[in-house]
Amino acid sequence: MDPMIILYAIWLMLPAYITNLSAGFFKGKTPIDRGIYWGKNRLLGDGKTYEGFLKGTACGVLCGIIQQPMSHSFGPFPLCLVTILCLSAGAMLGDLLASLVKRRVGLKRGAPFPVVDQLDFVAGAWLLLFLFARDWFIDAFTPEIIIIVVIITPILHLLTNYTGFKLGRKDVPW
Repeated sequence: MDPMIILYAIWLMLPAYITNLSAGFFKGKTPIDRGIYWGKNRLLGDGKTYEGFLKGTACGVLCGIIQQPMSHSFGPFPLCLVTILCLSAGAMLGDLLASLVKRRVGLKRGAPFPVVDQLDFVAGAWLLLFLFARDWFIDAFTPEIIIIVVIITPILHLLTNYTGFKLGRKDVPW
């Protein structure tokens, strides 16, 4: 496989990757679910905060805005703003949806949920792109790029989470 294709796949996903990575570094105080329970479990839990959502999304958007003049990867203006926002906000929405699912199946905060934990933010980003920038998504995310992202994202996710754990920013290494 061509290493340039792998780098291009990472480049395309970088706003989502940065969003997902940086949200965990903003230890927020205001839970999005405001302490609401659904059955026996919290709706989302204390780990999903407004501060993490907004600051994580902002970091991803900033990343995409910095990338855009270098390669015009995200389409022409104003489409690039839509694609960058979809990648960033979609990453956070995917993470929130996975947290909701984890609570519904009885998993506690920080409990591993293999595959879902590693790809939830990718699915959220791709869903928003498909809904709001479909032509760009179909052009940019070829089957080869999709396969590469699905393969490398869990590896990158585990490496960054382990690093965050060692730095004291994450409670668990996964």
